[in-house]
Amino acid sequence: MNVLIIGLGYAGHRFWRAFEHLSVSTGMPLRLAYVDRKPKAPELPFFPTVASSLHHFEPDIVVVSVNDESHARILTELSGYRGFVLCEKPLVTPADDLTLVAEQLSQVSGFALDLVERYSPATQSLRRQISAQGWSLVRASFHWGKDRLNDYRPTCGVTSEVIHALDLVSWICSSADPLQIHDVLGVRSDFSISGHSVLDTVSLTGTLGQATLAGYASFVNIMRQRTVDFSFIDQEQRVIQARLVFDTPSWDQDYLRIWTRNDQGREQLIDEQCFSPAQPGLETLHKLSRLCRHVVRWVSLRETPSQPFADLQTAIALQHQLNLIESSARCPAPACYVPYGNRSLLPETSDLETLG
Repeated sequence: MNVLIIGLGYAGHRFWRAFEHLSVSTGMPLRLAYVDRKPKAPELPFFPTVASSLHHFEPDIVVVSVNDESHARILTELSGYRGFVLCEKPLVTPADDLTLVAEQLSQVSGFALDLVERYSPATQSLRRQISAQGWSLVRASFHWGKDRLNDYRPTCGVTSEVIHALDLVSWICSSADPLQIHDVLGVRSDFSISGHSVLDTVSLTGTLGQATLAGYASFVNIMRQRTVDFSFIDQEQRVIQARLVFDTPSWDQDYLRIWTRNDQGREQLIDEQCFSPAQPGLETLHKLSRLCRHVVRWVSLRETPSQPFADLQTAIALQHQLNLIESSARCPAPACYVPYGNRSLLPETSDLETLG
């Protein structure tokens, strides 16, 4: 099976490691190649263009891991491709022609957006319990941020970060009605090399069916913080609280806690689980490797994954939400981190915890 990685930067290297580990650990023969502006990995076949790679390498799986601003161009260049596309989030940027991109991907055999927190055992456990117990969502809230100040990688801004939380709320609490964004406050700044007024922070409200949503996301959060809170009503009319914490204190270390209170106001713990996977070779990659394994087994064996992919329809719906956030955010004057133009960028050799 041939796997083509388009863009062998930070995200591309993560996919390379995940697929390489999958091949070694399972014995499944995977041939990897990549497209980039220049050769970076002498051990892998290199192609300078998407067209040449599709013609000569004939990939079964194409991974799109270029920077946000290049997604639309690369996805458009895949027009007519009939294999499986695994795309780093978000699908495109708010400035891109979403309709055109969707049309160019109409012939792919499968599609998955890389929303790795779906593959956290904490996420999966909470989703199962909600379904099994028949809990009804009343309210969800999230705080989702990390520090991308002076990152060397271009970005479309915080829409690339808030997508995780928006997807998790909809994924965990399935509803016949789509998540609706109602109001957005934001802050723009020159935190990124991508511009002097890039949306770096949003605070938003919304609804999911009859439930309300409040959330905060930022690309200039001083520390990485990824929490999602839920309030449910169970079949006995009790209020059930649940908290998910991701990648704390380190990547892939996730936490789930579910509780209620009795008639005397005392807390009653329903469930508490900590997940700290430590498989050698998969440092920071445990959740991503599960997604890659599902893709490979679907393409090679037509094995139905244990949970559906974030498919093209899902990616488009999420992108519409991100576009609305970008266009409707009410912002003050942009903050200025680089008043004299002397920006000191993080080096490409920074550790994964810093870059992640």
